[in-house]
Amino acid sequence: MKLVRSVIVEASPKKAFDYLSDFTTTTEWDPGTVLTTRVSGNGGVGTVYENRSVLAGRESQLTYVVTEKRRPESIILRGYNASVVALDTMTFEPAGTGTRVTYTADFTFKGVAKLAAPFLRPAFKKLGDEAEVGLREYLGRL
Repeated sequence: MKLVRSVIVEASPKKAFDYLSDFTTTTEWDPGTVLTTRVSGNGGVGTVYENRSVLAGRESQLTYVVTEKRRPESIILRGYNASVVALDTMTFEPAGTGTRVTYTADFTFKGVAKLAAPFLRPAFKKLGDEAEVGLREYLGRL
């Protein structure tokens, strides 16, 4: 299952990148996130985050690792737990005087979760729509 959301904001690519590459900011702009904490690292490749989120009324925890960071063009994180692997990619492109930020979340379900995945599609769409609003709002403040 893949979610892609794109927003254009007045912030520069550098400012948008700096804000979103600190994955703990998900608690501000992602309404599904309960808490994200940095477990280790300095924000660069190899940095580990723990993310607790709620989807369709159920809380889950994913461990995210920064796998690629190219400032100010992109950042990629790989999240995982026993039932899902998530690949989150954020890209930053100049757009007029601001930036086009594209957030792609690609989920691969494992085990029994594969059976439930089709039923979760509406909840994931809603989450993506709400995160898009949050991105626009918080990046708009930079």
